[in-house]
Amino acid sequence: MTAPGRRSSTFTRLLRHGFTDPSAAERLLEGAELAELRADPVLLEALGATADPDLALHGLVRLLEAQPGPTARRELLDTLIAAKPLRDRLLGVLGASEALGDHLARHAGDWQALVTYEPRDLHRGVEEFERGLAEATDPVSLRVAYRRCLLSIAARDVCGTIDVAETAAELADLATATLRAALALAEAAAPEDAARCRLAVIAMGKCGGHELNYVSDVDVIFVGEAVETPAGGADVDETKALRAATSLASHMMRICSETTVEGSIWPVDANLRPEGRNGPLVRTLSSHVAYYQRWAKTWEFQALLKARPVAGDPGLGAEYVAALQPLVWQAADRENFVPDVQKMRRRVVETIPVAEVDRQLKLGPGGLRDVEFAVQLLQLVHGRADTSLHSGTTLDALEALAAGGYVGRTDAAQLEEAYRFLRSMEHRIQLHRLRRTHLVPEDEADLRRLGRSLGLRTDPVAGLLRAWKRHASVVRRLHEKLFYRPLLDAVAQLAPGEARLSPEAARERLVALGYEGRR
Repeated sequence: MTAPGRRSSTFTRLLRHGFTDPSAAERLLEGAELAELRADPVLLEALGATADPDLALHGLVRLLEAQPGPTARRELLDTLIAAKPLRDRLLGVLGASEALGDHLARHAGDWQALVTYEPRDLHRGVEEFERGLAEATDPVSLRVAYRRCLLSIAARDVCGTIDVAETAAELADLATATLRAALALAEAAAPEDAARCRLAVIAMGKCGGHELNYVSDVDVIFVGEAVETPAGGADVDETKALRAATSLASHMMRICSETTVEGSIWPVDANLRPEGRNGPLVRTLSSHVAYYQRWAKTWEFQALLKARPVAGDPGLGAEYVAALQPLVWQAADRENFVPDVQKMRRRVVETIPVAEVDRQLKLGPGGLRDVEFAVQLLQLVHGRADTSLHSGTTLDALEALAAGGYVGRTDAAQLEEAYRFLRSMEHRIQLHRLRRTHLVPEDEADLRRLGRSLGLRTDPVAGLLRAWKRHASVVRRLHEKLFYRPLLDAVAQLAPGEARLSPEAARERLVALGYEGRR
């Protein structure tokens, strides 16, 4: 027994392992659930390696308490101590995500999803996630299955098995599988509607670009057509077909978005469609094409950069992309194209509440949007003549811009490093409570957990703030350099055939624009 006023050796060890409330941690370790492991150095070291050892220990105790009986509790403890991959994954998630800790406490057997450690498990794709969601029969069971899949992504993320780009791609693949499962539920509930129409779901935004966040609206556009007869004509009146497609699309959105006893998955946002909220939810392909040819604004072509068919009729989805992608690469021919894109970026910054500007990871100056807007503008200007730039994924497009000489390699490397760091911050902030936010927290404990989750252990708060400000400064400087350079507007005004110039023609063009070059 420890003498009054003296700290126990366990208390000291807990402090050394990064616990901020060692007294509470000591009480938890002395509880019945962890009695036989309280002095186990392997457990303490594993807890100390997490982003928040206190949170991880609390989550572990809750998970043990939730087990249905002594046999299940024994199995979890034995596997935890014997299998390092599970130990690192489970405790890593519990120390980074309070929300997933809550999920595990409600669904005590889902820790088994983290036991698998095979080569195919390292980079899961849509098919694996579809199998993980296959048993969902209603919106509630779909949410449980979705979070079980999310658990596996988060575990690989926090353990460093996958990097930030791979994490974002897996989140997009899980969203794809979820949209397909939700549409299947909607079709099963209304088979008559499903028989009347062809419906394609086109992912936009981060999901379309294969770079989704942990918690984000999933942007989509719907395309609908009447079912064709064997002779190639319409089997159902177009009006009835569109009504049926609209009913299915609306139900699919509700399945994902509505709050149930298991919460929601994420909002499905169809506001990027032609005419936004004022336009029909589902249009025919010809109606989409007519809109973009006649009335679409510059930003709408920029949004189409990331269009990707993900669910529903694959043939119709492919037709949509084939019809609209050529229009994307003609957008830079529009009058005032470059100034319009630049003006839109400034407008986004102006809408940020003053109190949030300095904490905005996504929209603020030096934030993620600065990288994305710069990359997209360069793609649209130079991509008319260079198909290697036709990627909806920011980092892939940045790599192609550097390879093509449109961005200096040093600038591209610095932008990539900064973008990866800022996206990692965004991921870990959202992962904690699975809430949609892009604000850097102000609370000291939140900052400490965030810094530790990114590998900053000596002084996590100060180290995090220094790194964030350094990367944001680099992004802002390079954004100003790339996004507002005068040559961009000049290149946009070239005829498509002139966009690729010979070295001599390029020198002549630069001289004409006032660039004298080195003598």
